[in-house]
Amino acid sequence: MKIGMCMFLWTTNVSNKHEALLHDIKATGFNGVEIPIFEGTPEKYHRLGALLDRIGLERTAVTAIGDPAKNLISADAGTRKAGIEYMRWAIDCAAAVGASVLSGPLHSALGHFTGTGPTASERKRSISSQRAIGDHAASRGVTIGLEALNRFECYFLNTMDDLSAHIDEIGHPNIRAMYDTFHANIEEVDPIGAFTRNARNIVHVHISENDRGVPGRGNIPWRETFAAIRQSGYDGWLTIESFGRALKDLAAATKVWRDFAESPEAVYRNGYRHIREGWTQAA
Repeated sequence: MKIGMCMFLWTTNVSNKHEALLHDIKATGFNGVEIPIFEGTPEKYHRLGALLDRIGLERTAVTAIGDPAKNLISADAGTRKAGIEYMRWAIDCAAAVGASVLSGPLHSALGHFTGTGPTASERKRSISSQRAIGDHAASRGVTIGLEALNRFECYFLNTMDDLSAHIDEIGHPNIRAMYDTFHANIEEVDPIGAFTRNARNIVHVHISENDRGVPGRGNIPWRETFAAIRQSGYDGWLTIESFGRALKDLAAATKVWRDFAESPEAVYRNGYRHIREGWTQAA
């Protein structure tokens, strides 16, 4: 098991100006960081990867599709093509930074709603889009971790059962699932069972408190969660995802209107100890 910290708490564009912070994340004990990919070129991410190598931090990557003109389940072929091209670019950047996992709600446009639930036609179009994405990901040594999001952020895949069943339909080894404790807390009747039933497809885990604040201070059933993850044989990343108000666009997208912790340091330092202790106790 590896413990990671998502850089969303500070930025969507990690650069050399974050070097002191990255050193402190490393000193705290983290194995790596999760790098947001929203802008730039593979060359930029290659340089960032070299910085992370010097610090001694491994990495995963995360992105989202916020533009409905790139919606991978759209009825319009040109829109789907644009979405696939976006994903190819993001995969190239993830590979350049040295990430073998790229996760996020990478099945449909974030925050875009039709007023109805997902249709059979959308599922069929998704299968085609994801297989094309999976082929490119395989060529770059990257695995996609699709994320089930709560119903207020997307409508296409809200539960782990639906996500896992869809991944089985896609049938591509590089298109897998991510489990996020925040979204599971909203959508799952049994968050622990949702993980256990679908563990076969899960390649990445986000550790996020019910209020997106400091892991361990809220109402997520952490003891049972860590026990289920450990008993499943999962040995990948447990990555803290938390949000703040520093970035206005990201705060608006994630509906963050107040501070959830006294400081970012409280999130990653206390969060790290929470994961380490929870994992040990689950043995």
